[in-house]
Amino acid sequence: MKKLILASALAPIFFSHGAFAQEAAAPDHQFAYSATLTSDYRFRGISQTQKEAALQFTVDYTNNPTGLYAGAFLSNIKWVKANALTFGGDDTAPVEIDFYGGKRGDLGAGFSYDVGGAYYYFPGESLKSITAIGRAANTLEAYGQLGYGPVYLKYSYALTDTFATGDRGSYYIDAGVNFPLMEKWVLNAHAGRQHFEGQTAGNYEDFKLGLTNDFGFATGSIAYINTTGNTAFFTWNGTKVAGEAVVVSATKAF
Repeated sequence: MKKLILASALAPIFFSHGAFAQEAAAPDHQFAYSATLTSDYRFRGISQTQKEAALQFTVDYTNNPTGLYAGAFLSNIKWVKANALTFGGDDTAPVEIDFYGGKRGDLGAGFSYDVGGAYYYFPGESLKSITAIGRAANTLEAYGQLGYGPVYLKYSYALTDTFATGDRGSYYIDAGVNFPLMEKWVLNAHAGRQHFEGQTAGNYEDFKLGLTNDFGFATGSIAYINTTGNTAFFTWNGTKVAGEAVVVSATKAF
């Protein structure tokens, strides 16, 4: 579930600094690749790897003249299997593959926008067939984001079952700032709320405060993450996945 990886976290900064300006001399067709090693894959504050490490890969394509983009993200996960084991299933689904696309650009006067959609795909999952769960893990969302300088506000709306927890109409709203402190150092702050349509036990807020630094050979980040998630609801196969954590990551762009 791609929303907290480094590239998306820093996107508002790049847009606010004129990513679409002619002086940037960006090619019409631009590809970007990255690999990330993280101590815990947290999506919207919740651990997707049972508090274990993850190796992630991203590929992005951008058409700079139009602002159209598309990409894919891959990561190892454990949450689908952990949920299945908790409720007597035998799903494995050891990886997550996200496909996303949309359009972003500069609105002028310091404002930027990003609208699009994302499909979160978990090969092999069948959580909907488990009576105690009854919803699919695979999720399709539409999203819209408005940025102003380093500040952004984003709304994501589910068009399908939502991560085996909510129905169509679930949503996530988050606001954040990626503020340059000094050369190569960026302060990352974020707060969000996840609402699951069809039930209330899983609704929660999440918070993040961190730093990123471009070391040249790679970009490193450290972040404190916490949520208000119900401990009983977010205990999967004996692991509490919604509590506080300090997450360290390193991203290499190619």
